[in-house]
Amino acid sequence: MRAMDALKSTNRGAMALLAVFLCMAAFPSLIAPYGPSERSMPYQAPGPEHILGTTNMGNDILSELIYGARISLLVGFASALLATGIGLAVGLTAGYFRGALDEVLMAFTDVVLIIPKIPLIIILAAFLRPGVGILILVLGALSWESIARVVRSKTLQVRETGFVMSARCMGFPPLRIMASDIVPNIIHVVLPKFMLATAAAMISEASLSFLGLGDPSMESWGAMVSSAFTKGGFIREMWWWYLPPGICITLCVLSVAAIGFAFEEGEGTTVRVE
Repeated sequence: MRAMDALKSTNRGAMALLAVFLCMAAFPSLIAPYGPSERSMPYQAPGPEHILGTTNMGNDILSELIYGARISLLVGFASALLATGIGLAVGLTAGYFRGALDEVLMAFTDVVLIIPKIPLIIILAAFLRPGVGILILVLGALSWESIARVVRSKTLQVRETGFVMSARCMGFPPLRIMASDIVPNIIHVVLPKFMLATAAAMISEASLSFLGLGDPSMESWGAMVSSAFTKGGFIREMWWWYLPPGICITLCVLSVAAIGFAFEEGEGTTVRVE
C-alpha cells in the first residue's frame, strides 16, 4: 500500500513538474524577466537584477532558460508524435493484414532498428541545413521501430477477439476496423512509448545542440550549455550559466519518463469500444 502511495505521489510530482516546463514554453514572455533581445553588461554574476547572471553577450541567463524550453519541448513532443504516427501505421498494417505484407514491413523495421541513430543523425544534421523542422523530421523518422513492434504484437492479439471478427464478417473496411476497434484497445501501450520517445528526442536534441549541430538562430537548453562551454563560461567557472540548463534537461526528461512508466503501470485489458 505504501509503495502504491509513493508511486502515485511520484506521478503527481512528475506531472506538476512537466506542467511547469510546459508553462515556461507556452508563456515565456509572461514569465521571463527580460526579452530575448535585451542586453546588459556581459559576464555578470548572479545578483538582484539578473538572478542567474548574464552571458558573454549580456543576455539574461534566466530569460534564456525560460525561452529555451520552447525548442527543447517542441522538438521532443513533435519528434515523438511523428515517430508514434509512423510506428502506429506500420504496426497496425503489419498486425492486421499479416502474411507477406507483415514480413516485408517487419523486415524493414529490423533494418531501421539496427541503424546507428546518433551517428546518422549527426551526419544528416551536418550536411543538411540546421533547423528545427529538419531535426524533428530526422529524429521522428528514426525512432518509430520499437513502437511498430509493440503495436504489431498487440494488434495480432486484438484482431482475434470476437468484436473484431464480427466487424470483419459484417463487411466493414479494414481502415474503419483498425480505427474504431483496434486503436482504442491498444492506446494504453502506445502512450508510454510516446512519452519515452519524447524523452529520448529531448536528449538527442540537447546532444546535437551541444555539438553545435542545432539551429543557431533558436536557443534551446542544449544550445545554452554549448554556448557556455564555447564562449568562456566554463573557463570563468560560471556554473550558473551551464548548470541550470543541464538541470532543466535532466528534470524534464525524468518527469516525461516517469509519466511514461506510470502509463505502463496502468495498462488495461482489451475492451469493446464503440
